[in-house]
Amino acid sequence: MSENDVLDGVGARLRELRRARGATLAALSSETGLTASTLSRLETGKLRPTLEQLLPLARAHGVPLDDLVAAPPTGDPRIHLRPMRRFGLTIVPLTRQAGGVQAYKVLYPPAGQASANKRQTHEGYEWFYVLTGRVRFVLGDQEYVLGEGEAAEFDTRIPHWIGSAGKRSAEVLTLFGPQGERAHVSSRT
Repeated sequence: MSENDVLDGVGARLRELRRARGATLAALSSETGLTASTLSRLETGKLRPTLEQLLPLARAHGVPLDDLVAAPPTGDPRIHLRPMRRFGLTIVPLTRQAGGVQAYKVLYPPAGQASANKRQTHEGYEWFYVLTGRVRFVLGDQEYVLGEGEAAEFDTRIPHWIGSAGKRSAEVLTLFGPQGERAHVSSRT
């Protein structure tokens, strides 16, 4: 694969990533330090990207640089997960492509370190499965405690809050998708 082949598809991938995040060129410009004009020219293929431009774009979109340039696979099957700290939680993204259903492993700190009064709403649909610990789940006016091996599925437009229900941390596998995309779990007999 030549350098031209690798760089030819970058613009379309950049546009797809930005649109999947719902970001405008202006918002991405303030996030990356690149002008909106430069971003537009990169997305339309009128400007060939440089490493100095691709690095902040990969960071902003949360994807490896290899994904932006569609680098050929190296044959290494390992996945290099990068945990993030957000809102007092440890979040490990398990999916690498933008858009569609996203998978995360979330570590909730022991109870008492977060407040169920801070319920949130947003577009989407969520499914979660408790791997370890116990989870307190508030959905609208209802409250549930889920243990290891239990799962819940809900519309994220309903005010909700999830946190550990005990003195131990809770570990959860979460699937989150755009509104209308639901996770369906089935088993074969």
